[in-house]
Amino acid sequence: MNGIKPLRTFIPILPILLTLACAPQAPNDPTDSPASGNQKELKLGTLLPSTGDLASIGQNMPKAVQLAVDTVNACGGVNELNVITIDEDSQTDPNAGISAMTKLAEVDKVAGVVGAFASSVSTAAVDVAVRNEIMMVSPGSTSPVFTRDAKDGKFKGYWARTAPPDTYQAGALAALAGKRGFKKVNTIVINNDYGVGFEEAFIESFKKIGGEITPGSKPVRYDPKAATLDSEAKAAFAGNPDAIAAILYVETGSVFIRSAFEQGLTKNVTFLLTDGVYSPDFVRQVGKSGGKSIIAGALGTVPGADGEGLANLTTLWKDKTGEDIGAYVPQSWDAAVLLMLAAEAADANTGEGIKSKIREVANAPGTEVSDPCEAIELLRNGEEINYQGASGNVDIDENGDIVGSYDVWTVKEDGTLEVIDKVTPVQ
Repeated sequence: MNGIKPLRTFIPILPILLTLACAPQAPNDPTDSPASGNQKELKLGTLLPSTGDLASIGQNMPKAVQLAVDTVNACGGVNELNVITIDEDSQTDPNAGISAMTKLAEVDKVAGVVGAFASSVSTAAVDVAVRNEIMMVSPGSTSPVFTRDAKDGKFKGYWARTAPPDTYQAGALAALAGKRGFKKVNTIVINNDYGVGFEEAFIESFKKIGGEITPGSKPVRYDPKAATLDSEAKAAFAGNPDAIAAILYVETGSVFIRSAFEQGLTKNVTFLLTDGVYSPDFVRQVGKSGGKSIIAGALGTVPGADGEGLANLTTLWKDKTGEDIGAYVPQSWDAAVLLMLAAEAADANTGEGIKSKIREVANAPGTEVSDPCEAIELLRNGEEINYQGASGNVDIDENGDIVGSYDVWTVKEDGTLEVIDKVTPVQ
């Protein structure tokens, strides 16, 4: 039969072939290249504190990330696909942070993560991110430990932050102490990467400008899990200092200050505080006496933000939430925007793609642009950009660090917070 098989042998196969051709395709592998046409939507995770010692500051951070994502999705998304977010609560706890990051990496398969906030949580979680090639951008982990580890090559480029390291903020707090004429300062810090790193950098910077740690005293470190801090408060005020550099978190920090006040230690001593307690909730937890805030007159530093990017975000935030913009909202917005811009620039919704382009979109050369939709459009047209963030210019160095500027804030008698000045770090 000239090698031709009877037609009946083909008939049973045709329905199968048609079924296979028309069947829905299996989900694309997230590692498929954009050129293959199998690009997947960009998945971003957040690892931020909705509960725990930093919850009063952290609760607005996922909202800022979602606002950034909604803004970009409204103008076409990233690589012409929607961006989706998966939120995880770090609980301000390293163990919870590891579990949450593992889920984001191994179950949700995210390409980038905004987080963590607490340095101790980022320290615990970053190894999981690096191992799974996930770009991690923290809006608030400021420990100098990350600079050191980046220099040692531990992060392989999968780490950056939109808040400057404490080597800068410690220098800013030292400069503030000098500007206010304080000669003798004691320190008390939470005993973790954040607190200890800040303490060491502050002492070094304060001594550079002629200050001294009060004779007869020594740096005091307190347990993050401590229920009472009476003995630590007494030790922190030894030697009659002019001021106390107190590197605290909200819940445990309020316990320390109440204890010091109740022991009669705080009279004529100024608290020098940081971003970790830049929160109305902290002042509320500390409490009042005679209708006046216990820490009225306290001074602090917080990474500053200025420029067109901040003005635009402030308007958008007010419109969408009805609230004034709070601490670390600009840094969280910028972290999310940078992840999305880097993915667009790389033409790849993957952690590796984001890592390869994040410094390119953050730094010169390129068109300076603060609006994320305008930035996306420029990238689609093949142009270079230099993103100008809501928290500053967000130029990222080879260690994932930015320098930043610092606002000076104070606690008023009624317990409200007010930004009153700016300060440049001691160099």
